[in-house]
Amino acid sequence: MGIPSGTNDIFSSDAAFDSLYSLRAQQLSSMHWTPIDVAKEAAKHLTSGSGKHILDIGSGVGKFCITAGHYFPEHIFYGVEQRQALIDEALIAQNATNTTNVKFIHANFTTLDMDQFDHFYFYNSFSENIVHHKPIDNLVQTSAEIYDEYLSLFYELLDDKPAGTRLATFHCPDDYIPPAYKRVRQLSGEALGLWLKQ
Repeated sequence: MGIPSGTNDIFSSDAAFDSLYSLRAQQLSSMHWTPIDVAKEAAKHLTSGSGKHILDIGSGVGKFCITAGHYFPEHIFYGVEQRQALIDEALIAQNATNTTNVKFIHANFTTLDMDQFDHFYFYNSFSENIVHHKPIDNLVQTSAEIYDEYLSLFYELLDDKPAGTRLATFHCPDDYIPPAYKRVRQLSGEALGLWLKQ
């Protein structure tokens, strides 16, 4: 893996950042990992309120967390990911960028205590249960039933959070989001939704 010289160079383009990863992870980037410009816009929204702890649900190779952490060093970005191989990729990229305000958690999001997080980023990581084009791997069980279960738990998680909770979604249908959340902005060709709980 070729690493561009200089940390800022790494964040200059998606191609430069993706060069931190294995060839397989690079090939998956356009479909599964958050583009840098989207990560910056989402993080700007998520860091605009009170609360410093932001969780990416299904963080993959950590591209959102590392980019957000680089540009918003006063906040702590957590990524929860059920695939150890992707956590390993994320840690390599984190070390290469010297990003210290990022923490990766190898777990299923359903096992976390959500009270420790203030705001959330979600790039529709549940969709792999029903969309089988260009899968990450075949190591995780997927099904329509798991999709429905995760979606219900995600909805409940958001519904239980207090007013002022911020949410950024990427390629995520509006009906995933409880009605108490109001859309603040819609960006990146309508794919990035920025939400605030009333």
